[in-house]
Amino acid sequence: MSWQQIASDKKARQLDTVPRDWLAPNVPPATQLNVFDFPQKSGVLSPLDLEITETPVSTLLSNLGSSKWSALQVTTSFYKRAIVAQQLTNCLTEIFVDRALSRAKSLDEHLEKTGQVVGVLHGLPISVKDQLNIKGLESTIGYVSWVGQYAEENSVLIDILESLGAVPFVKTNVPQTLMWPETFNHIFGRTCNPHNRSLTSGGSSGGEGALVALKGSPLGVGSDMGGSIRIPSGFCGVYGLRPSYNRIPYAGCVNSLEGEDSILSVLGPLCNTLDGITTFFKAILSKQPWLKDPLVIRKRWSEDEYNLIDHGNGQKLCFAIMWDNGVIVPDPPVRRGLEITKRALLAAGHQVIDWQPYKQNEIISTVNAIWNAGASEDYNTATTPSGEPVIASMGLLPEGEETELQFRPINAGTSAFELWQVQKKKRDLRQEYLKHWEDTISQTGTGRPVDAIISPMAPYTAPPHGLNWTAEYTMWCNLLDYSAVIIPVSKVDQSLDVKRPRSEFYTKEDRDNYEKCALLPYASMDLTDPQKDHPATHENAPISIQVIGRTMEEEAILAMSKVVDEALSVAKSKP
Repeated sequence: MSWQQIASDKKARQLDTVPRDWLAPNVPPATQLNVFDFPQKSGVLSPLDLEITETPVSTLLSNLGSSKWSALQVTTSFYKRAIVAQQLTNCLTEIFVDRALSRAKSLDEHLEKTGQVVGVLHGLPISVKDQLNIKGLESTIGYVSWVGQYAEENSVLIDILESLGAVPFVKTNVPQTLMWPETFNHIFGRTCNPHNRSLTSGGSSGGEGALVALKGSPLGVGSDMGGSIRIPSGFCGVYGLRPSYNRIPYAGCVNSLEGEDSILSVLGPLCNTLDGITTFFKAILSKQPWLKDPLVIRKRWSEDEYNLIDHGNGQKLCFAIMWDNGVIVPDPPVRRGLEITKRALLAAGHQVIDWQPYKQNEIISTVNAIWNAGASEDYNTATTPSGEPVIASMGLLPEGEETELQFRPINAGTSAFELWQVQKKKRDLRQEYLKHWEDTISQTGTGRPVDAIISPMAPYTAPPHGLNWTAEYTMWCNLLDYSAVIIPVSKVDQSLDVKRPRSEFYTKEDRDNYEKCALLPYASMDLTDPQKDHPATHENAPISIQVIGRTMEEEAILAMSKVVDEALSVAKSKP
């Protein structure tokens, strides 16, 4: 059977899992780009469904625990909204309704019989990225060759979530190989951004970003090896956490680049509230995951660290803003997001200084050298059994030509000795960056080094499909293993996000990025066609920031992100 037929059959099987009465009858045409508010008018969700799906995680858990709402009702409501989100953005891979509703019903029966919840996430539906194994389901991560391979057991995180009372209910779309900052594969197709469907949802957790943004899931789990939680969170306007290596269990997931243990992929949450992110992280640690995954560090949740014991108890924090990374200057709306944040923090009584980027080019080249040591061979090994081509571009092609993409060539491998030298370079860079951070103690006025860095998560807001060409603003945190949280700030405003003339550039990439921003505020990829250079290209795109802490500082960075988020909320409430 051809790989095209295998992919087509798998997609047909996915469609067969969707209850027909949960499908919206009048889905907006492709020409309607902003579908963010469509679920409320879809005719699929009842007033109670809408109330449930628009309720934050903390209140959901309270209502589930008090039996105000049953787990069956909550799971059903989110399923309905998730199916509508799928119709709008193509964000799902595995849909297992009977299984999830059966689990929800059993949770209700347990609560009725014992008067006790199963755990702190009792009855909460949770979506997970396709790579998390769930027993009896497929985890293709966009590889046609992996269709028909059913997981024999759950990933460790799924077992922990179920022990906490959660209800895994859908798996979400990813790019083939996972190693793209956008989301497209030959099996399930492309995931779009619900704020503007001509824009990417990011990647590789792009399905999670789109689904959570549309409130088709109260909380999702993604993974991040170079920005794959943070990019979709930022592009789709939700909160996301990239934790340090080995705090959240990864065992039992499938992945690309298996055995590449120098820059590790990590699992983390996406949510519409920061409180939901914290709830998830605290809940997972309460189950001592180091007893289930040998790589997880034995570090319990620390309330002292969350109360910022190492950061002046949070009384007056010093944030440093990285306005640019010394390689690519961000576009106008990204700059405005940083300026909004600076004003809000100053008004809240905190210190804000500038962050001087350090050896960013060396960091990025080191990341790429580590990944490229065996990436091509890895991808081709995964695709060869089916004959599927390795996708060489996330760009749009004319209808019917998506399958004509060419194989990437297999690059020459790296010797063990050569790889060791690159890994040593990574270790040296981490040591140097630590000193660079410590040396800021002379600038802060608090008697401490900078408490947290605030930076862009990309040099632009969500771009059109195929144009998310760099992950430099997220990848550096993966090499240094820094904790990072994404916070939504605003949206693109054509009247405010005005391009300013520049004549000097850091790099060729910097100039290219500036030229793609040729009008007010944006231009399309094709600079030779003035008809495409329209300022509304990024209409409705969210503007987000990245709050960065040091290694193993998840509790502190969550708390400092709360400080930032609350300062922004206060600033927005003022006329």
